[in-house]
Amino acid sequence: MASTWQKTQEFYNWVLESGDPRTDPWPLVYSPLPVTLIFASYLLVVALGPFLMRQQRPLELRGLLVAYNLAMMALSCYMFYEFLVTSVLGNYSYLCQPVDYSQSELGMRMAKVCWWFFFSKVIELLDTVFFILRKKQEQVTFLHVYHHGTMLFNWWSGVKYVPGGQAFFIGMLNSFVHIFMYGYYALASLGPRLHRYLWWKRYLTIMQLCQLVAIAAHSSYNLFTECPFPDGFNTAVFLYILSLMALFLHFYHWTYIRGKQEKLS
Repeated sequence: MASTWQKTQEFYNWVLESGDPRTDPWPLVYSPLPVTLIFASYLLVVALGPFLMRQQRPLELRGLLVAYNLAMMALSCYMFYEFLVTSVLGNYSYLCQPVDYSQSELGMRMAKVCWWFFFSKVIELLDTVFFILRKKQEQVTFLHVYHHGTMLFNWWSGVKYVPGGQAFFIGMLNSFVHIFMYGYYALASLGPRLHRYLWWKRYLTIMQLCQLVAIAAHSSYNLFTECPFPDGFNTAVFLYILSLMALFLHFYHWTYIRGKQEKLS
């Protein structure tokens, strides 16, 4: 007789072939084509935007940026609340949590907040658009484009196949960090008079690095245990997080260590 773990793995294999029937009808989920077109458009903006803005004055966009960053901060608060409360009510495990594919209230609530988290990654592509319109091309680094573009596909696949389970921890932690990140951006967009209050940017980067370490530990743990969650997803998350850790560490070194040493020399 097959064990519960084996039966769960067989069910996962079925879902990975066809997708979660609950989330398939939701916007942007059924096919990879919409997100692929969005990503292609994003790369086109990154490639052509600076050229098109070359003869233009940088746009200030102060009011729009304040509204956008506050809206993203509010959305991050909502998603963090939903991830946290749903996981507590569902008695989710932080060590091993399979996806609840049922139509239960909690199962659907977790799937919905996962979709909102995915959709927030679509909205966040505007970060890059605003940098280009303001002629802040130095902000459009490889790390910036890589992170924004890959998160789009990562969370599309998450919502398509595993909306919940182990993935809730990533969404919850990232939403928490983004509350502070977009709060920082909102203050920065108010103008130079508030820049003296933004001394904590370095600690925001440290918070992002701590987030990556926590996600890497969370994902790698299940590669060595019989957790009924697809190993392929945990492996992909672990390897992806390692790439982000390398890029963020490089950014931290050049921004806060090497840059500071060069100023003192």
